[in-house]
Amino acid sequence: MNNNDRPLSPHLSIYRWPITMATSILHRATGVAMAIGFIVLVGWLFDAASGPVVYNKFLAAMDTTIGCVLLVGWSYAFFYHLSNGIRHLVWDTGRGLEKEQATASAWFVIVTSVVLTAAFWWVAS
Repeated sequence: MNNNDRPLSPHLSIYRWPITMATSILHRATGVAMAIGFIVLVGWLFDAASGPVVYNKFLAAMDTTIGCVLLVGWSYAFFYHLSNGIRHLVWDTGRGLEKEQATASAWFVIVTSVVLTAAFWWVAS
């Protein structure tokens, strides 16, 4: 049997992800990241209730480079998940489902979440 004239299935090296697929995957990933962040939030609250010595240890850990990267990442995850959740609510009304509109709203969600994260850290500093 000769298979030379059959098409090859798309592979990661030749297939370009549509932005809508990337945003769908990122929505799930940010949801998982926020779940991990909520565990850290509970730890922060527990340490705050445990007294100033324990709380200062937590603050010292979060004041490191890795801690700051995690905090910025969790805030981006929050703003991305929020923005994309609003996008999904709009979709639930039957609007924005056409390919061009979905692509434009995907880019809007990405830009909005970056801007909101930057504004949050600018105000917080």
